[in-house]
Amino acid sequence: MKPDEIEKLSFEIIDKEAPSHSFSNEEWEIVRRMIHTSADFEYLNTVRFHPDAIASGIKAIMNGKTIITDTNMAKAGIRKSKIKIECLIDKPDIHEIALKNGITRAEAAVDASLNLMEDGIYVVGNAPTALLRLNKAILDKQAKPALVVGLPVGFVNAKESKAALIDTNHPYITNIGRKGGSNIAASVINALMILSFKYLR
Repeated sequence: MKPDEIEKLSFEIIDKEAPSHSFSNEEWEIVRRMIHTSADFEYLNTVRFHPDAIASGIKAIMNGKTIITDTNMAKAGIRKSKIKIECLIDKPDIHEIALKNGITRAEAAVDASLNLMEDGIYVVGNAPTALLRLNKAILDKQAKPALVVGLPVGFVNAKESKAALIDTNHPYITNIGRKGGSNIAASVINALMILSFKYLR
């Protein structure tokens, strides 16, 4: 089978096996792709959308705003397009700033991207410290992304950072609990890109 045939069949299987849910059509496009990426139907129960999240994300993509990721893995997982995708985590100055200030590279990368993210999308798929730093910057009105995709994975502060993101009441797509990851975060952006293409037709 060709890759597009496999993907089509995979989505058909997901639609068939998924229990009833209350997601809108657009929300389901995103959640379904998350399930496709992970083979994990638990996302049906854990994904959370801010009411303005999808519209804000689509607008950012259609306007060509920058997408910033916390890992190169998330960056690599996002389908290629004309949109600028940045990941600062491995920049030499980020290492230096993190060491000098006693913070993580993920936190330093958030600080360094405050101007880049305005009206764009910040994607966190790995580092809870990045999401916690971003949440604070948003509350302090230092960061103004159109959308935050917050899906860090792990046992230390992953769950807590996502709960804190929801509490900001800033446009978000996230989930509750420990699960997530760079591949899942990238799948959300890919779904948003596909939705934005539909608006352009």
